[in-house]
Amino acid sequence: MTEQDSKARLWETVAAATRFCLALENARESEKSEFVAEMLGCLPRLYILFSETEEETPENDNLSFMASYVDEDYYESIRRSTEALLGPDDTFLETFEEDMKFSDTPIASSVSECLADIFQDLYNFVANVKESEGESLAGAFRECQENFVAYWSRTLCNVMRPLNQIRYGQ
Repeated sequence: MTEQDSKARLWETVAAATRFCLALENARESEKSEFVAEMLGCLPRLYILFSETEEETPENDNLSFMASYVDEDYYESIRRSTEALLGPDDTFLETFEEDMKFSDTPIASSVSECLADIFQDLYNFVANVKESEGESLAGAFRECQENFVAYWSRTLCNVMRPLNQIRYGQ
């Protein structure tokens, strides 16, 4: 892949992350079915973009770490609006939790919390790119991708199941 193709792929990732973040920011105004369909469209694309672009990012950038733009209040407002939209469908049983191996009782998780966790990293990624006018694109991507590998890739996969259940049932 050429450097130009790699740069285009990174901008495609910014666009996908922006779409996801906007959907969560606008959850209050959304219909539940439309929101769930949007999430089921965004999440697989994000997974592909962050897993396939691994070794293609250029090293020349001006960012050593991403600034955080999501404070606790903003995170909670995103989580609460999503929780309100999903209602009783917000809770699901977590089957891949490490503690589940040693537990006699099911461990519940929250779609809204999972989505807010992903939102936090993606919003910081997009905001850092925007703030630097694109100069920190590769560095912000690398840091977000490290977080994807270490944490939110698993969260993304886990939240797809309950979203699929909400959309298609059974």
